[in-house]
Amino acid sequence: MRQFQCYIDGRFEDGEARFESVDPATGAPWAQMPESRAGDVGRAVNAAHDALYGNGPWARMTATQRGKLLYRLADLVAANALRLADIETRDTGKIIRETSAQIAYVADYYRYYAGLADKIEGAYLPIDKPDMDVWLRREPVGVVAAIVPWNSQLFLAAVKIGPALAAGCTLVVKASEDGPGPLLEFARLVDEAGFPAGVVNIVTGFGPTCGTALTTHPKVAHIAFTGGADTARHIVRGSAENLASTSLELGGKSPLLVFADADLDSAANAQIAGIFAATGQSCVAASRLIVERSIKDRFLEILSAKAQAIRIGSPLLMETEVGPLATERQRRHIETLVGASLDAGARLVTGGSAPEGPGYFYRPTILDCDDVHSPSMDREFFGPVLSVVSFETEAEALALANDTPYGLASGIFTQNLTRAHRLMKSIRAGIVWVNTYRAVSPIAPFGGSGLSGDGREGGIEAALGYTRTKTIWLRTSDDPIPDPFVMR
Repeated sequence: MRQFQCYIDGRFEDGEARFESVDPATGAPWAQMPESRAGDVGRAVNAAHDALYGNGPWARMTATQRGKLLYRLADLVAANALRLADIETRDTGKIIRETSAQIAYVADYYRYYAGLADKIEGAYLPIDKPDMDVWLRREPVGVVAAIVPWNSQLFLAAVKIGPALAAGCTLVVKASEDGPGPLLEFARLVDEAGFPAGVVNIVTGFGPTCGTALTTHPKVAHIAFTGGADTARHIVRGSAENLASTSLELGGKSPLLVFADADLDSAANAQIAGIFAATGQSCVAASRLIVERSIKDRFLEILSAKAQAIRIGSPLLMETEVGPLATERQRRHIETLVGASLDAGARLVTGGSAPEGPGYFYRPTILDCDDVHSPSMDREFFGPVLSVVSFETEAEALALANDTPYGLASGIFTQNLTRAHRLMKSIRAGIVWVNTYRAVSPIAPFGGSGLSGDGREGGIEAALGYTRTKTIWLRTSDDPIPDPFVMR
């Protein structure tokens, strides 16, 4: 059985305990993971704090030198993409064709932030006082606690680690207890790249004994979290202990609007990718299809045929298109929600069951919902389940799209340019894709509002989020400062 270690202060070591990690394709344990607890977390945070505020090499590095280390890390990620992808597939069930492509692209995120490191600039203020010069410096916010879920974890880690290191911060990264292997293996690349001890620390463990110890630690200045809203609430409450700032990238119930004038085959392919890629385990999954009534039946026929043709199988095979869910717990959650939706009147178009055999598989599922507040329309499945409603007018489509407490992603398919412009301004979502879906780039920020969180990852905006502004005043006059108590 494969043995993994955590990475603290430049050393690989076991946690205070160990636990087994299960291969979702078989349901059997395949590796042993270190279970970090409060003592491990404390050492990691102290190491990160010392690396940032002590007299070590990181504190003395120029921004350009930090960038060169990030370039080296990017090259190592690219060179080891297939090895990392194999571990991620075994540990999370995400298919190898997705993990290998995504991890290769992750290297570009590190390259982007490597180039940005010496371009995080301050400013000179044209102050209204004649004998003063005033500058603004951007300085690292401090020690960052980065908490990463199991899905797309190397990507979701890169959009935290890259900008934080570019800004000069140090980090303690907590990998999810579900499938932490890829991030623990990534630590070896951090070590090989030559980052000084304590700059990046990677641990894993359970929420009460690891996550809480990390997010409430008095030396943590910023918490970057990707995950669910319930966990985010605990984190925000816990941050009252250290008054750490937070950036939260949470879930979604993202709408995809399809109008009658859309290219239906293109829209169908985008919808299939938007909900069934990564087995639907994506925060930007297009889980609500809002389709014009006049084309609904025809569009559902196209979608149903495509969904039924999807190849389900071993995630390690390149021909597999949908793999297992990451955990048995997640499959039970989906089965419960699908059952509740059918009981509430939803019509099963296709799927709705688990195939025979081992592993946590679930068939791609489409539910036709008359009730816009069916459980499947309101709740995040985080799985391969699409809920469908129809509309008559553009105003009705917009109202349906915005009828959610989430606000992460959205999609619009129409050939009417003026309609697209009206909707892209009015949909309450941090991302609007028009005639496409699920496109990402290191240059473009992403994030949401409401139950989808706060803050942005990606782009220059993310790096600035890991800085604080220092204002520096310099008096330029040689005249003595007047006695403030002498009337003139």
